[in-house]
Amino acid sequence: MTTPVTPGEATPSDRGVRAHSFNAAAAQYAANRPSYPPALLDALEELAGRPLKGSRVVDVGAGTGIATALLHARGADVTAVEPGAGMAAEFRRTLPDLPIVRGDGNALPLAGHHADFLTYAQAWHWTDPALAIPEALRVLRPGGALALWWNTDALDVPWIAAAARRVESHFDIDVSAEKRNVDARAADPTDSLRFVRREIRWSRRVPLDTHLANLGSHSVFLTHGAAHSAAFLAEERRHLLAAFPDGTVEETYDVLLLLAKTPAA
Repeated sequence: MTTPVTPGEATPSDRGVRAHSFNAAAAQYAANRPSYPPALLDALEELAGRPLKGSRVVDVGAGTGIATALLHARGADVTAVEPGAGMAAEFRRTLPDLPIVRGDGNALPLAGHHADFLTYAQAWHWTDPALAIPEALRVLRPGGALALWWNTDALDVPWIAAAARRVESHFDIDVSAEKRNVDARAADPTDSLRFVRREIRWSRRVPLDTHLANLGSHSVFLTHGAAHSAAFLAEERRHLLAAFPDGTVEETYDVLLLLAKTPAA
C-alpha cells in the first residue's frame, strides 16, 4: 500500500515529524517501495511536449532515488534535491554517480531558469505550495514542466480495499483521503499554473515479506511506535496469507500524475 494518510491534512508539526521519519528507515524504503511504470514517463513526455532525453531535470524530494534513476535511464540530465540526511545517504550509496544536493521544494538551492522539468515523486505533499510554486516558477525555464505524481492504492481491488479498512481501523485514519485530495494538493495559490491530470494503473508481484516491509516504511507506521505497528503487521500477515496462500502478493496501483507548464517566453 502507499502512504495511507494525506499528509496535507496534518498540522505542520505532524507533517515535519512524518517527513523526517523516513531517514531512519531509508534502507527499508529503498529495498521495498514500488517504482513506477514506463507508461508514467511516456505520459510525462507527452504532456510536457518534449522528451526527457537531453532535458535538464530536477527531482525534488528524491528520497533514495527511485524516480531519479528512472529519469536518468531515459537520458535526462538529473539533479536530485533531498532534505533528509538518511535518505540522501542511501541515495549516494545506491546511485553514487548521480548528483544530489540537500534542500527542499520550499527553497530550492538552484539557479533561476535552470530546469526543463521539475519533478516530485511522492513528495509534493511535504511542501508548502505557497512557497513551492513560486520556487518552481523561478527554477523552471519558460515552457518548462512541473510534474507531481503519486502511487496510490487501487481501492476498487477487493483485497486492497479490505486491507485499507484494517489500516483505517488500527491507526484511526482515512486511507481514501489520499486519492480524494490529490487535486487539492496541486492548488496554486499564485494562480500561475494550470495542471492537467493523468491516471495510470499498473501492478507488481512481490513476496509477502516485501509487501509488509513496503507497508511498514510509510510514515504512519514509522511514527506510531514500533510495537503498535508490529502488532498490525503481524495480524496483516495472517490476513494476506489467506488471500495469497503462495506468499506472493499482487499490489495494484494507480499513479496519479499532475503536470503544469510554465508560460513560454
